[in-house]
Amino acid sequence: MRVRLDDEERQVVFGQRLGDALAGRGRVYLEGELGAGKTTLARGVLRAYGHEGAVKSPTYTLVEPYELAGRRIHHFDLYRLGDPEELEFIGGRDLFVDDALCLVEWPSRGVGWLPSPDLVVTLRLNGSGRLAALEAFSDHGRGVVAALEKEAALADMIIDRERETP
Repeated sequence: MRVRLDDEERQVVFGQRLGDALAGRGRVYLEGELGAGKTTLARGVLRAYGHEGAVKSPTYTLVEPYELAGRRIHHFDLYRLGDPEELEFIGGRDLFVDDALCLVEWPSRGVGWLPSPDLVVTLRLNGSGRLAALEAFSDHGRGVVAALEKEAALADMIIDRERETP
């Protein structure tokens, strides 16, 4: 599925709808170049669970934990990760559990260590907005995409519903 996000407000709205569809669990990998809007999308997801403050990318700490609406959410930014094994040293295995939601920016830096994603969201610049491509890799991920496709508030943002699944 591809979604057109014309401005930051729509990125946040889409993130909120994504957060709702995720139901507080799963592994979502956020891909895209610097400035593509990965952290903005993460902010929208966190708002779905009641977070109202600023959301900054945890570039230096690698992970920012949240306890929201009875859910454990971990926002990772692996941009400055020197070696995937560093995730072991910060207790990463204890964070990627079935009842938690993990948002991972720059997942390619954790290859070989990270568990498989449920969903990959690839963001790319599109004029002053962004395009988001969603690819599901599990039943949960496919359910999230299906829920988003039915979301009336997203109807004018969805470009196509073509899905690639392994």
